[in-house]
Amino acid sequence: MLEKLFLKAVQGHFKEGALTVTLPSGASARLGDGSGAPVHVHIRDTGAIRAMFADPNLGVPEMYIAGRLTLEEGDVYDLVELAKRNGGAQLATPLAKLLHRWRRFRESPRLKAINPRRARANVAHHYDLDERLYRLFLDGDMQYSCAYFEHPGVPLEVAQLAKKRLIAAKLCVKPGARVLDIGSGWGGMALYLAQVCDAKVVGITLSEEQLRVSRSRAAALGLSDRVEFRLQDYRLVEENFDNIVSVGMFEHVGLRHYPDYFDAVARLLKPEGVMLLHSMAQRHPEPYNHPFIEKYVFPDGYIPALSEVLPAVEAAGLLVRDTEILSLHYAETTKAWRERFLARREEVLALYDEQFLRMWDFYLAGSEVSFRYDAIHVFHLQLAREQTAVPLTRAYIPDAMARLKEAERAVPDYAALHEISQFARHG
Repeated sequence: MLEKLFLKAVQGHFKEGALTVTLPSGASARLGDGSGAPVHVHIRDTGAIRAMFADPNLGVPEMYIAGRLTLEEGDVYDLVELAKRNGGAQLATPLAKLLHRWRRFRESPRLKAINPRRARANVAHHYDLDERLYRLFLDGDMQYSCAYFEHPGVPLEVAQLAKKRLIAAKLCVKPGARVLDIGSGWGGMALYLAQVCDAKVVGITLSEEQLRVSRSRAAALGLSDRVEFRLQDYRLVEENFDNIVSVGMFEHVGLRHYPDYFDAVARLLKPEGVMLLHSMAQRHPEPYNHPFIEKYVFPDGYIPALSEVLPAVEAAGLLVRDTEILSLHYAETTKAWRERFLARREEVLALYDEQFLRMWDFYLAGSEVSFRYDAIHVFHLQLAREQTAVPLTRAYIPDAMARLKEAERAVPDYAALHEISQFARHG
């Protein structure tokens, strides 16, 4: 009876594709119009059916992680992509609809208070994993945010360098400028600004693992006197800076704290200074963080819509000087990460177990699908306190990027990437 109810709940939704579902009893059903690559799902026990029937958004990934839902044909990307093509949000069962209403109330980002202690715990959940895991799939500079693919087919390393160059150009950094990097990760952006722009940088993070790696990298490059990394919340910084940059951190601030964030930016940024915010965004506000991401990946995370960000910018007295949307760049970035992650499968398993590997596979595959089908994208907001902080036209951006690219040739690691870039474009 349960198997029949489950099939009835999903049969009407898979109009496209070639999905085969094998149930615990051994019975199989084919769904879709037979088009595209086949996907064959085997549900191993009736408890897995109950979990997915009650809460598809959490039940499907959890059963996959536990090995109670296996893929006989296709992989997890194929499964998630097929669900999205058929309108994944429409798959909600009656029980899931009730749960959705509960989450709208209980998990609303407008209600979540994320104080510095909770923010640090959230960061530790994801970023304090073993450094070696991230080195398996990130580029050499350990950039864990959207790359910038100037040309099709360029390697991830080249695209990540281009991302830093684009951000630095929009920051209008002058030699000797004092720069604050909010959410400095493993230090790559701060080190770039010191090496290429001759800036003095303070990078702040809430991850002890990232802090350790960042300080080690700065020392190895002889930059400890020009780049300082701290374990510090943005709300507790007191100095003033010529520039502020924040890349891939804003998604952890929390909707309720956007006024705190931009008030801090306005307080810390010198009157003539420029700030660049690089963050994911979605097409419209969502009622809560995706339950799988909330539980397993980024607790208290929230991807904003621009309509939720700009009121807090305006209230803080900041001026928006430029906005740019990077559309499918993050889809290509997460695709590259997942390919690298799966290529190093045995090394991942030497660090963590099979369930962890499946959880991260689902996270990376689901992220790429979301960037392709849900119009999740990245925005750049260039902010200032004064009208004259930024040149009159955007012509300065390509000019600045050209100058930065030339300056990169003095840094051996960056110069080597220039050669790779030329080969990728012409070879």
